[in-house]
Amino acid sequence: MAEPTINLEQSFYEVKNYKSPILNWILSTDHKRIGLLYLYSIMTFFVVGALLGLAMKLELIAPGKTIMEAQTYNAAFTFHGIIMIFLIIIPGLPAVFGNFLLPIMIGAKDVAFPKLNLLSWWIYVLGAIVALLSQVMGDGPPDTGWTFYAPYSFKTTSTVLPALIGAFILGFSSILTGLNFIVTIHRMRAPGMTWLKMPLFPWTLYATAWIQLLATPVVGITLLMVIAEKMFQIGFFDPALGGDPILFQHLFWIYSHPAVYIMILPAMGVISEVIPTFCQKTIFGYKAIIASTLLIAFVGYFVWGHHMYTAGMSDTALWLFSLLTFLVAIPSAIKIFNWIATLYKGSINLEIPLYWALGFLFLFMIGGLTGLVLGSVATDVYVHDTSFVVAHFHFVMFGGTGTGFFAALHYWFPKMYGKSYDNTWAKVGFWGFIIGFMMLYMPMFTLGMQGMPRRYFDYLEQFHGGNILSSFGAIILIASLAIVIINLVTSAKRGKKAPKNPWDGITLEWQVDSPPTLENFETIPVVEKGPYDYKK
Repeated sequence: MAEPTINLEQSFYEVKNYKSPILNWILSTDHKRIGLLYLYSIMTFFVVGALLGLAMKLELIAPGKTIMEAQTYNAAFTFHGIIMIFLIIIPGLPAVFGNFLLPIMIGAKDVAFPKLNLLSWWIYVLGAIVALLSQVMGDGPPDTGWTFYAPYSFKTTSTVLPALIGAFILGFSSILTGLNFIVTIHRMRAPGMTWLKMPLFPWTLYATAWIQLLATPVVGITLLMVIAEKMFQIGFFDPALGGDPILFQHLFWIYSHPAVYIMILPAMGVISEVIPTFCQKTIFGYKAIIASTLLIAFVGYFVWGHHMYTAGMSDTALWLFSLLTFLVAIPSAIKIFNWIATLYKGSINLEIPLYWALGFLFLFMIGGLTGLVLGSVATDVYVHDTSFVVAHFHFVMFGGTGTGFFAALHYWFPKMYGKSYDNTWAKVGFWGFIIGFMMLYMPMFTLGMQGMPRRYFDYLEQFHGGNILSSFGAIILIASLAIVIINLVTSAKRGKKAPKNPWDGITLEWQVDSPPTLENFETIPVVEKGPYDYKK
């Protein structure tokens, strides 16, 4: 493929100074400011979503009603899922760290379409506002769960339409971001930066961007069909009108399982940056990691049926989806082995970002191994729709994507703000997180195998012990996250000045100022060696 052509004199910004500092931020086309706008938005929603999760666990601390009614619990469960999935985990790593760092890591002055980039943030905010309006409009908050399963989603009297419309709008933000990243990576790489000299985080953003571009329209169309069903009784999914509710499940999971890789692939890219830096060595199997990344993105389109083993599919479909589910585990295992091989005999510098990266390895492997239980038809039948599924889901999404997000935040924090954070409090927050996380979710595996259903407001006395332990774990987890966030916020304001390259990193972002200047580079760099072409 021909090298990208770049006009070295090109200026990417129409720099405008408004009297209001707020306008200077929310109307800026600087990719770094847009990344920070996403960060502040996402962290705000994260606090709300985490507190809702804590409220649900406090309700489940004992049988019977404790702090809320059943309908309130259903609404909290739905709102928690919408916030965490659509507003945080799906956009999180690409929108924040992709926007801030992708152009710098490939030697560009900005993304390919700066104004479109700003529009994607505005669309994200609009979608969030519309979704949040569902909590205060009409006949009460939606109570369908974040999956909006038919036929309940169009039969319920709760205010589900704004939530559906908000999720539909958020899809456009995801599509625009993916399109921008694809064009940026194809056309804006610095001279000499061939595909096999590109850092691994941009590679995972590239694979993720294709999923965003190709899979997101499917869920957008599906949500429109539910909206049409609710408003006009068309009969797509309503059995009374000749529709098929199983069709909704197929359409929803055709998007939502690739969406799992929108969530986890960038986190894997972060880990692929952090581990070599703090081992002071080249990553093991650079090309294998790239191949496994692209393979995950491709095979991930064909495994959605493992969410539907109990929905009534044919035996042939069941074993085929099970086989594909086991196959998609292979490229994930390749990454795990490559990371462990990189750690082997490395000159390990045990700093906070590496703590989070190792936490990712530990928690994600538990999530992956328990996923094999759900991938097998024979065992999934017994634990389907139980607390086992909730525990697995959170080990992958929160234990994987969440720890990847915090690894990225601690790794690139000195670059983004030019400040250092307090290491002591950062360690306290990390270890509290791990302890709270394990206390919260590990008992749920046992509860699920004992038969406790998920999404239930109440439970039998036999499940009491596990739920007490899980609820106390939630308290520890939330307290630890508060420590982590407060430490970073205070450090951004009053932290000590950080050196330009505090971790001795070798990728391009560590060669520019902290925080980076407006156009990142005075002159576009010429890349002679990729970051994985040599040992330190």
